[in-house]
Amino acid sequence: MKKKPSQQANILVVGAGFAGSVCARELADGGYKVQMIDRRSHMGGNAWDTHDEKGFLIHPYGPHIFHTNSRQVMAWLSRFTEWRFYEHKVLAHAKGEYFPIPINRTTLNQVFKKNLTEAEVPEFLESIREPRSPIKSSEDVVLNSVGPQLCDMFFRGYTQKQWGLDLSELSAGVAARIPVRTNDDDRYFADDYQFMPAKGYGAMFEKMLNHPNIELTLGQNFEPSQIDSAIRHTIYTGPIDAFFNYKFGKLPYRSLRFEHFHESNVAESENAQVAPVVNYPMDHAYTRITEFKQLTGQTKAGSSLVKEFPTSEGDPYYPIPRPENDALFQRYSEAAEALKDVSFVGRLAQYRYYNMDQVVAAALKKASNIKELLKAH
Repeated sequence: MKKKPSQQANILVVGAGFAGSVCARELADGGYKVQMIDRRSHMGGNAWDTHDEKGFLIHPYGPHIFHTNSRQVMAWLSRFTEWRFYEHKVLAHAKGEYFPIPINRTTLNQVFKKNLTEAEVPEFLESIREPRSPIKSSEDVVLNSVGPQLCDMFFRGYTQKQWGLDLSELSAGVAARIPVRTNDDDRYFADDYQFMPAKGYGAMFEKMLNHPNIELTLGQNFEPSQIDSAIRHTIYTGPIDAFFNYKFGKLPYRSLRFEHFHESNVAESENAQVAPVVNYPMDHAYTRITEFKQLTGQTKAGSSLVKEFPTSEGDPYYPIPRPENDALFQRYSEAAEALKDVSFVGRLAQYRYYNMDQVVAAALKKASNIKELLKAH
């Protein structure tokens, strides 16, 4: 028997990940009664974390590293967690060596057996790049920036695995997310705020949703028929095409399969691999391996890790950025805009390759708009 939303609820929120949880808390603080549902057995969406049987805090859905330049987003989330300072490092394994990613001066000197100074790097990049104009695809971005050798070492194979497409088939925005540095900065992100929730994302979500105006039901699927007259507004964070029963066709997504494993022969003060995340752009079926104790700062003997295998089947993770997919999304977006009592927010509902902080910012804006809308009616 399907549970109907509480008759006392003003708001129905579908999905208890970042988008839904931020909206729910904002509206609950505003005095609205919020009924939340999520098809999974836990809150937090893909960002949820938990302790495995060995006692390690792991991310079941792959590593989630928080970083932002938004003081507003950082301040809002800080209501629900203390933070552990953490600057993420990634190495790429290629041709038997480990190279810093994003590409920096160290990477260039290592690949090309040079001893470039920081001042010499721009001129060297100019000498190896392959000018492209206009810039239409991710291949254009990479070749225009770093040329064919680095493209083939670090980008082409990884992209083929991650997206099931060649660089030339992906929109330019995907590769544009990855910078190229002329100095030795080996941090993966350059944001002003780089932290991990001190007690984990799960604990942060629990505190966020611990409010007398929020009623959360887990393990429940959503159907539009669940929206009844007691609901003044619905916030939907799932795949937008599913909401409309795929009437224009399915939006393409990439999924992931995770292979979690444990290494027992690792001392308390040691790590199982040379970096928190190691990318494998040239070999293996997986794209990367993450070691969780390097993310969380746990000091325990042993280590829990995960391999990521991109797939075309499974839960939707990544909207595939191609012009024809954006065009299909626009048809769904127009249908969504026609629904005055339903708001769509989040990576799946907006078909956007959002980072976590971008989802939080979008949800805060959406919640503010909904409060204004409800006041006016």
